[in-house]
Amino acid sequence: MNKILTIAKREFNTFFDSLIAYIMVVVFLGFSGFFTWLFGADVFLRGQASIAPFFDIAYWALFFFIPALTMRMLAEEQKSGTIELLLTNPVTDWQIIFGKFLACLALVGITLLFSLPYYFTAAWLGPVDHGAVWVGYLGILLMSSAYIGIGLFSSSITNNQIVAILLALMLNLLFALLFGFLAQATTGGWMANLFDYMSLRVHYDSMIRGVIDTKDIIYFLSITGFCLVLTEAMLSKRNVVD
Repeated sequence: MNKILTIAKREFNTFFDSLIAYIMVVVFLGFSGFFTWLFGADVFLRGQASIAPFFDIAYWALFFFIPALTMRMLAEEQKSGTIELLLTNPVTDWQIIFGKFLACLALVGITLLFSLPYYFTAAWLGPVDHGAVWVGYLGILLMSSAYIGIGLFSSSITNNQIVAILLALMLNLLFALLFGFLAQATTGGWMANLFDYMSLRVHYDSMIRGVIDTKDIIYFLSITGFCLVLTEAMLSKRNVVD
C-alpha cells in the first residue's frame, strides 16, 4: 500500500508541477459556475435553490478533462522509457496502475471540493435536497473513476499522447452518448435493455436525482475494474515482449 501511495503522490505532484491541476480546477470551476449560475440556468431568475445544472455540466466537462489528465500517464512513460526505470524498483504493474489511478481521482476530488460553495450558496438561497446533492457528488466520483479507467487503458495501448486522448474520448463517447442513442433506436426487447444498461448517462442521471441503487454503483465499478484489468494486461504484454 505504501508503494501505491508513493506513486500516487509522485503523479499528484506532477499535475501541479506541470500546471495541469491549476488549469483543470480553474477551467472546470469557471465553466460549471457560468452555466450553473448564469447562462441558461440562471438560479437567481428562476428563484429555485438547485445546483442540478452543475451536475449536467460536470458530466461533459469531465468527459473531456479526464482524458487530458490520463493521456500522458502511461503513453509518455513508455515513449520516454521511464516506465522501465520505474519497474526496476520493487513495484508491480498493479501498484503502478493503482497509484496513477488514485492520483487522478484525488485531483478530481479536490476539484469537486472547490465547487462546494455552489452547494452552500444554493442552500443559503432556499431549501435544497441535501441528500440528492451528496449522492450526486458520489455519482460524479464514480463516473470519474470509470473515465479514469478508460483513460489509463487508452494510455497503455500507445506511446503517443494524442492517440491516447483520442481513443479515450471515443470510448467515453460510446458509454456517455452512443449506447443511449442505440437504446432509443432499438424497439424494445433484450437488446434495448442491454444498451440502456450500458449507457453511462442512465446510471449517472439516477444518482444525481438522489437515488442510490446498487446496480448503478456496480455499473461504474465494473467499468473501472474491467478497464484497469485491461491496462494491466497491456503492461504485462509489454513486459513479455521486452
